[in-house]
Amino acid sequence: MGNEKKEPYEMVDTQYYSEWYNQVIESSELTDKRYPVKGMNIWRPYGWKLMWNIDSETRSHMRRTGHHEVKFPLLIPEDEFQKEADHIKGFDDEVYWVTRAGRNELDIPLLLRPTSETAMYPVFDLWVRSHADLPLKIFQMVDVFRYETKQTRAFTRMREIHFFEAHTCHETSEDAEEQIREDLEIMEDLSRKLCLPNLELKRTEWDKFPGAEYTVGVDSLLPTGRLLQIAGIHQYKTNFAQAYDIRYEDVEGEHRFVHQTTYGMSARLIGAIIGIHGDEKGIVLPPAVAPIQVRIIPITYGEKESEILDYCDDLKERLGSAGFRVDIDDREDVRPGSKFYDSEMKGIPIRVDIGSQELEQKSITLVRRDHGDKKEYGHQEVVERVREECEAMEEDMYSKAEDFLQKNMVDAEDLSDIVEEKVYRIGWCGSRGCGENIEESTDRHILGTLYQGEEYQGKCLNCGDENADAAYLCKKE
Repeated sequence: MGNEKKEPYEMVDTQYYSEWYNQVIESSELTDKRYPVKGMNIWRPYGWKLMWNIDSETRSHMRRTGHHEVKFPLLIPEDEFQKEADHIKGFDDEVYWVTRAGRNELDIPLLLRPTSETAMYPVFDLWVRSHADLPLKIFQMVDVFRYETKQTRAFTRMREIHFFEAHTCHETSEDAEEQIREDLEIMEDLSRKLCLPNLELKRTEWDKFPGAEYTVGVDSLLPTGRLLQIAGIHQYKTNFAQAYDIRYEDVEGEHRFVHQTTYGMSARLIGAIIGIHGDEKGIVLPPAVAPIQVRIIPITYGEKESEILDYCDDLKERLGSAGFRVDIDDREDVRPGSKFYDSEMKGIPIRVDIGSQELEQKSITLVRRDHGDKKEYGHQEVVERVREECEAMEEDMYSKAEDFLQKNMVDAEDLSDIVEEKVYRIGWCGSRGCGENIEESTDRHILGTLYQGEEYQGKCLNCGDENADAAYLCKKE
């Protein structure tokens, strides 16, 4: 048995991406869409554990950076929602309303939160009194509700959305800007763990979050050539503070409005992982968040069955003691081939096959999900080798997706250059009129300019202004 490394499996063919995506989500038992409310799927145990692991990674970063977890109520009074006009303008067509309790009409209609600014900020006015109360850094993980009018799709376009949101208040605009940079550093680390390279794009004025001064969208590229937003980071300055009268007393006794930011992510992270790393065999999960990191498969025939199972139990105990999430597929009357298929479909990063040969040689056969290559190691090496292979797999998955992103970003100097489903870097003068003309002409969206900036020499694709900045044009998922 050789230890040759295979090339990674190819991304899914875009011609049948939608059909494949729906099929693998069902086959891998992540969610069940048969709940009788469209766009509100059931989280199955395997899918919920995946989401829980992602949430745990996020929580660790929040605690490290001084955020405190909270849980606000689901319902928001209409009068509080109406205090921020720009926010309403962005969500008024997506809100679910509660107008009656039993047979009694409510004095003030309530709505299911689409996000939590209008739920939290009336209370921030009570929590923040002086500069000693700042910075205020909180987060919650809850469901939000938006009436999605397009065709729903698990994880990426839902009406009930599992959502992470961090909200902060600061003394100055500079402090808030530092918070934005911290959020982007957190996002970079999470992106590595989730194997999701991305672009951090400062959105256009007409595409920013309602009520924000500016928005940074974090976008990953799917095999379809479309960008999927996996996170949003928003600089509010004092926009919401003025609407909700959130003030603090500074060291000189002056009362000033706080400066605010938010950072949001959702179950779209799972949709991106599935789309970017899945293949014809099923999903491929990053080791850091996989519900099962190692699956041991006993290949038992005849008289050595009990010895093989004991050998597998010993391996499981050793791997579990080392901190790995590990199980044994010891189902009776199920052929090894079917067990291999199930492990591949669920995207389990590492498979360990144990048969009579491994038992006799005191070895293991290790199979990595992303490559499918097999390696033989001594059983005493199992913890070290599994750890090495998980680390290598994470790096390889990220590199493969990064290479795909870079190969599918191209410069366009003329409208005629924009033909394929790719990410185009174009010149844009920054005016809304030119931006909207470019979007209409190309049937694509200007998703913004790189947050960290970049050098660019080119003309605006619409008006020809030679002082244009680089902007990124693509279709959205």
